[in-house]
Amino acid sequence: MPRTPTDTLAPEALGISPDFPETETDFESLAERALSRRGFVAGGAVFGAAAFVASAGALRPLSALANDSRFGFDPVPANTLDTVTVPKGYRWHVVVRWGDPMWSNAADFDPETRGTGESQERAFGDNNDGMSLFMKDGRNVLAVNNEYINRNIVYASGKPETADDVRKGKAAHGVSIVEIARRDSTWSIVKDSPYNRRITADTPMDITGPARGHDLLKTAADPKGERTLGTWNDCGNGRTPWGTYLACEENFDDYFSSSDPSLEIGPAFDRYGIGLKDRGYGWAMTDERFDIAKHPNEPNRAGYIVEIDPLDPASTPKKRTALGRFKHENAEVVLAANGRVVVYMGDDERGEFMYRFVSDGRYVVGGDNADLLDSGKLFAARFADGGRGEWVELTPEATGMASAAEIRIHTRLAASAVKATTMDRPEWVAANPKKAEVYCCLTNNKNRGKKPNAGGDPTPVGGPNPRAGNLYGQIVRWRPDGGDHLANDFAWDLYVVAGNPSVHSDANAGSSNVTPDNMFNSPDGLAFDSNGMLWIQTDGKYTDKGGFAGQGNNQMLVGDPATGEIRRFMVGPKECEVTGIAWSPDRRTLFVGIQHPGEEGNSHFPDGGDSLPRSSVIAIAREDGGRIG
Repeated sequence: MPRTPTDTLAPEALGISPDFPETETDFESLAERALSRRGFVAGGAVFGAAAFVASAGALRPLSALANDSRFGFDPVPANTLDTVTVPKGYRWHVVVRWGDPMWSNAADFDPETRGTGESQERAFGDNNDGMSLFMKDGRNVLAVNNEYINRNIVYASGKPETADDVRKGKAAHGVSIVEIARRDSTWSIVKDSPYNRRITADTPMDITGPARGHDLLKTAADPKGERTLGTWNDCGNGRTPWGTYLACEENFDDYFSSSDPSLEIGPAFDRYGIGLKDRGYGWAMTDERFDIAKHPNEPNRAGYIVEIDPLDPASTPKKRTALGRFKHENAEVVLAANGRVVVYMGDDERGEFMYRFVSDGRYVVGGDNADLLDSGKLFAARFADGGRGEWVELTPEATGMASAAEIRIHTRLAASAVKATTMDRPEWVAANPKKAEVYCCLTNNKNRGKKPNAGGDPTPVGGPNPRAGNLYGQIVRWRPDGGDHLANDFAWDLYVVAGNPSVHSDANAGSSNVTPDNMFNSPDGLAFDSNGMLWIQTDGKYTDKGGFAGQGNNQMLVGDPATGEIRRFMVGPKECEVTGIAWSPDRRTLFVGIQHPGEEGNSHFPDGGDSLPRSSVIAIAREDGGRIG
């Protein structure tokens, strides 16, 4: 997700941020509530005696792993170059960029005007994020989220000024579905493919699940509360065993505004960040459904997971309200032993919660699985300091809400009611394909231990959130009891606590698997490869100064869950976020997203020279043609 200015303030002199209190310099002060660098055990960074200790046995020293590694590449040093850096023996190229036409009769990208509404509707969207690759009849179809736009890049003037500007901005959001093909050693889009499709903020969609038809979803344009238009600010993604794509609506609130400056904002809107002004997108200028003074229910129709069939261009996307309404990061889908579908989800805002959905129905290979995400139970997570946790079901009895529909619309309020654990911005969730364990990036939280969340819930230091004013982030891991994803109880630890050991000697140095050679901040994207290796993507501070000195641009690393070792695989260009990951079917190509290069005006990626920076999907391959993951 895009950072907010308050998350990226530069550290003060001497590399010590005011968010790192001088009084918190002793690991042992965290021992009973959090995790310490001294407790790196069995591939997990664990602080103190109270932490969960994995059962895999003692960890071998990292120095003993030099000749016994599953990585297959030499680590890449951190840098601040305006290009992509990959290991020796690897190469990369651009597959598709913002504005690239998807049909032969569409206009080529114009760097002077940055395109029109019409050209953008027929071109690849901006700020690509989560993605998945699908296959049909030997053809490769890539579905990619287009999260938001950089207004100072998309618009020559830096802001929307005309109706066509708004049309272009709306069209640059959503999802781009493109067929791609490998010719010789290079991947590119297949123009005019029957699978090519743009899903934007104006695409018709069905509302399904418990909230369908609820009074809070009814509008003048949709008096039944069953149909809506568009998806936007889709961050991470998911994919289902039955071959569909899950786009995850995150900061949907940024697009609503009020024509009445005196309009009273109620607690439900306030909890989701909906206010009188938008973030400069100006959509209400031409589309009054984004004016909450005129259409107060419209924001209740956003903030869901959208299921899309990427191999059926005629299909209608479906907003699956059963999975709850919040600022979704991604959706990690696993199958329980009895065939029930389990979806793990994070709500990416400071002090918000983690969720689990369990379907009522069961997945059947070759069966009709189309509506498995329409009905099921929704849970929020509680983490205890001692390395144990539980999933608490969000029911009317537990939350005090009137119905399952209300819980799905006001999910944050429901999770607060059951006292779920406030987390340090839960981002991508990934499940290990080799064993029943799940990981989640907790990217950062400058308010930890200082301010409550937007709902007034306390954010104490402890458990999986061990540091006050957390600017570096950590990755939490949990294992469901009995290896059963349906179990309501689990054990947890921290796989890694990010930090800067070159600057800090306290808890902000990070866990012991963080060294000056692999350090990073703000883990965000997360995915496992088929070998059970964990790929970590960052969206953090790239000043390379102060508390972030030596960390360079945002990057992608690989972790071994069995040992805890982490190596840097890739460094992105200036001012980008590295996000979104997919593999070709033969595992010989790795697709990675480069989002918002030059967001502050200091990049010309990918074309170089004086060119306009453009978000892109790149392909990485080994020069010897071998497998990657």
